[in-house]
Amino acid sequence: MNNISITFRHVDPSDAIKAHAEEKVQKLQRFLRQPMSARITLSLEKLEQGAEIRISSGGEHLEAHEVCEDMYMAIDRAVQKLERQISGSKGSAQSKQRRGAPSLREAASPEPTATDGQPEPETEAI
Repeated sequence: MNNISITFRHVDPSDAIKAHAEEKVQKLQRFLRQPMSARITLSLEKLEQGAEIRISSGGEHLEAHEVCEDMYMAIDRAVQKLERQISGSKGSAQSKQRRGAPSLREAASPEPTATDGQPEPETEAI
């Protein structure tokens, strides 16, 4: 279940903007393995529209902030930033998992032995 809260700062709340933001952020769930919670803050300062999105999913905490002339564009760009962050964190997590497994070269080549199949010469203790 997605838990999404939207805060309007110095902006009149609009159902259209709220629906657009919720729809875009809910699409991020398909990239995440665990349920997410999101906090969206939409703000207006002078003539600049801003969108700040914070997502928590399991142990991951991601954040994106974007300022544009248009609120819808700010939301879209912030969501794109989060998509890149999620794909980047997935790639690093997968590479960390791969580090533990032997590579194909290591698995294909036999480990060299000290005796190379010959019996070790006996030494006499004096």
